[in-house]
Amino acid sequence: MAANDRAKQLHGSQHDAVMDETLEERLRRCALGLAWAMRPKRIAGMAPTLAMLAAYYLGGARKDIPLLSPDDALDYPDGLAGICPSLDPETLMRAYAVGLYPWCHVGPMKWWAPRERMALFFERFHMEKNLRRRLRNKHFRVTFDTDFVAVMQGCAELRPDRPHLTWITPNVMRAFLKLHELGHAHSVEVWDGEGALVGGLYGLAVGGVFFIESQFTRTRDASKVGFATLNCHLQQWGFALNDGKHPTGHLAQLGFELIPRGRFNTILSEHCDRSRFVEWPWRVDNGLDVGAWDPAAATTPQD
Repeated sequence: MAANDRAKQLHGSQHDAVMDETLEERLRRCALGLAWAMRPKRIAGMAPTLAMLAAYYLGGARKDIPLLSPDDALDYPDGLAGICPSLDPETLMRAYAVGLYPWCHVGPMKWWAPRERMALFFERFHMEKNLRRRLRNKHFRVTFDTDFVAVMQGCAELRPDRPHLTWITPNVMRAFLKLHELGHAHSVEVWDGEGALVGGLYGLAVGGVFFIESQFTRTRDASKVGFATLNCHLQQWGFALNDGKHPTGHLAQLGFELIPRGRFNTILSEHCDRSRFVEWPWRVDNGLDVGAWDPAAATTPQD
């Protein structure tokens, strides 16, 4: 059965669940996005960004803008590589395979390819003792590709004590739902003992590389349990790396490291073979004991 046909059976009404923003929500996001862009450490990047936007609109805001090479990305703002007028599946798959990804708070979506990427080689994944205990006591249940829309909505939801600014807009949700239905984008769901969704993440698989888009947690350690389960499976399935895009303390604690753009893109060229993918929808292998997983015991192809 074709991926589209399987998708219609499994996700029939999910498109209806992804709603447009209200005018008030859109205005709030734009205001917060402008405030974010005008912070002192980012304001120097406004001039080249505005110049790029002016060229785009003066050129008629065309939808067929060719992808730029990541090597042509700006140094400041770090990695800005052009306007992304289309989020269709074919464009997104080609872009990720060469090291570009879309991201934006305000205005048209933009392509990015920063000088360094936060990447995980699976044998370096750090399994802290508390995480192993969580995995062994089975307090959480983990699934793959069970409720993709709910995971995206969880990733986009308001975080306590933070302004509600998210790049996961309804347009982004619809684009990744299409990728999910085609078997390329995947979700990880973490459920508590009451059957409530308490954490998860979603991302895109291109050949042997997985690109994390976002993750969320509503209960302590829920996201870590889902993340460990995913990475254990990715290593078992022969993936080369997991891309976390931006450096954060959380990712560094889990074993991610910054690698130069050139090295990252070399790995992509070697492993983003679209003929390599796990049967969709992904399923958790109950024969894998993630709590006893030794990441360093298996080697992962690098460069």
